Amino acid sequence: MHELSITQDIVDAVAARTGGAAVKSVRLEIGKLSGVVADSVRFCFEVICAGTALEGATLDITESPGRARCHDCGGEFRLDDLILLCPCGSANVEVLAGRQLRINSVEVL
Repeated sequence: MHELSITQDIVDAVAARTGGAAVKSVRLEIGKLSGVVADSVRFCFEVICAGTALEGATLDITESPGRARCHDCGGEFRLDDLILLCPCGSANVEVLAGRQLRINSVEVL
């Protein structure tokens, strides 16, 4: 479960940037194609935050869909999973979005 180490890195990054101030909320964006399971991050967040300045903070996760462009037909389309096939049937696609894992904002008390 790599989400545990990813969540630890997120908490460490937030703690480092807030200088020990109490954190009220953290907002993340996780792309559907990132390979990160949002529910696992939610589960790990509370456990990892215990005893830190983030203890009790809420975690708001936005899951953004993937987008790709087909090099054969030129069409752009939405991807909700890692099956990289264009509706035209081609696998000759370029992923445009959906692999991100981003801390969008942090609210401190």
